[in-house]
Formats: sequence, structure tokens, C-alpha cells
Amino acid sequence: MFHPLLLPTYLFAVILYYMPVATLTLPLHVRWVVLAMIFFSTFVIPAVAALAMVRLGYLDSLEMDRREQRGFPLLFTAVCYAATAYLFHREPAYDAIFYFVMGIVAAAVFLAFFISQFWKISAHSIGMGGALGLLLVLHALAPEARLLYPIAMAAVLAGAVMSARLALQAHTPAEVYAGFGSGLLLALAASVALQ
Repeated sequence: MFHPLLLPTYLFAVILYYMPVATLTLPLHVRWVVLAMIFFSTFVIPAVAALAMVRLGYLDSLEMDRREQRGFPLLFTAVCYAATAYLFHREPAYDAIFYFVMGIVAAAVFLAFFISQFWKISAHSIGMGGALGLLLVLHALAPEARLLYPIAMAAVLAGAVMSARLALQAHTPAEVYAGFGSGLLLALAASVALQ
């Protein structure tokens, strides 16, 4: 339910339906179409590609337990995310917040790809840390959006996801905490760079 591929859809659901009109000019009646497009480009395409890699024998399973098998799926996902960010940047119908958030999400996946070349960092934790960081940034940009409930929920869910990764022995504590910290810091650092 909280697979890293689903986090962009959740984040943009919060953006599309919590952010005030002053920061988001996209008409309400087309927002579900945008959310469906985000779901397709950030979940469906990478998931189908990963499934195809399993069927073709490039991956042992969709869990990608072996570090050396994570590289290409992460790179493919990062390219999909970067292409989505570029689409948001290129089309004037989208507010700057769209490509800012999607660009940070793409950068987080590229970060997971680079670190995975030598260490099995937790992509789940990077995603949860990045999502929490982006919600904090959005709250600072638009306090009137009342994002405290989504932020509190993201913090609780981040703890739950990291605990699950440890309980499943999918990662060491260092891989989980480093993932969360790097995702959180990436989002916060990007917001500082914008100012």
C-alpha cells in the first residue's frame, strides 16, 4: 500500500485537493485527470516494466532483494519521473509546484539508483522521508493549506513503513535510517535552493 511507486500519486492527491487556489490554478474539474495521468506515468509504467523484467528473467522477483538487480528498474523509474517533471515544466497549464515536486521525486529515485550501485539503501525509506520533507516544504510555502494532518499522517506512516522493512529483515537499520534521512534532507535542501 505504501510502495515507493505509489507515493507520487499520494503526494499529488494532497497537492491537488489541499493546496489553496492562490498556489494552484488548475481547475477543480480536471484535477482527477491529472492525478490519473500521474498514477499512470509514475506507477503503471514502472510497475509493468518491472513485471516484464521478471518475466524476461532480468529480475528474480518484484521485491528486488538483490542489490545488483535494483539498478535498471530504479533508473527506468527515475527516467519516467524526470519525463513527467519535464512535461509539467513544459506545459504552461501546470503551476510551478507540479514540476518542483515531481523534480524532487525524480531526484530521490536517481539518488536511490546511484547509492544502490554500492549499497542496498531502502527505497521505501527514501520515499517516505522525501514525502514527509515535501509536505513540510509545502506547509511552509502555503500555511493556509492546513497540511498539519497530512504531515502527521506521513510521519506516522513513515515510522510504520520503516518498522515493517526492519521486521521483514529487508534492510539493516543503517539502510533504513539513511534512506529516510537522505529523502528528507533532499526535499528540504531543494526548498532552500529555491529561495
